[in-house]
Amino acid sequence: MVEVATSLLNAEEENIIQTIYDLEVAKTDYFHIDVMDGKFVENNTIEKMRKYTECIKQVSNLPIDVHLMVEDVEEHIKEYLALDVNCITFQVEACKNEKHVHELIEYIKNNNCKVGLAINPKTNIEKIFEFIPYIHKVIVMTVEAGKGGQELIPETVQKIFELNKFVYENGYDIDIQ
Repeated sequence: MVEVATSLLNAEEENIIQTIYDLEVAKTDYFHIDVMDGKFVENNTIEKMRKYTECIKQVSNLPIDVHLMVEDVEEHIKEYLALDVNCITFQVEACKNEKHVHELIEYIKNNNCKVGLAINPKTNIEKIFEFIPYIHKVIVMTVEAGKGGQELIPETVQKIFELNKFVYENGYDIDIQ
């Protein structure tokens, strides 16, 4: 099934409520919140994305999917769990090691939230295979994390095929973004 996740990254702050309404009327399936800290990636959207999430919670019942592109993953997980979002996805590259990834996955799930992993274009897709049984979604980045409007990196499409094949052959039920 195909669903539409609408990123609010480039939405204008002065029109955010109207934008949320318009997207809901247009039948978006859920809102995608891109949280960047200015450290893991160049841009910093921490305040803006917190504000947008709070606005969505006030005026819409649509699910909120948060994508953390931050160094201090745990801090931001706690913040968005408190905002009662539906799914938190974090960059596997932001973690110290595999144990850390597993700990964060369990922490999110133990707080009644779906969890996803995101992988940068240069990271080998096999790096996340061991985590697939424990998560709900994977974001395969087709551009470098941190800013909108980039051109698709063609080689990343092959990663999506490889991931889809792995998921299908092993009978896993996850979303691929």
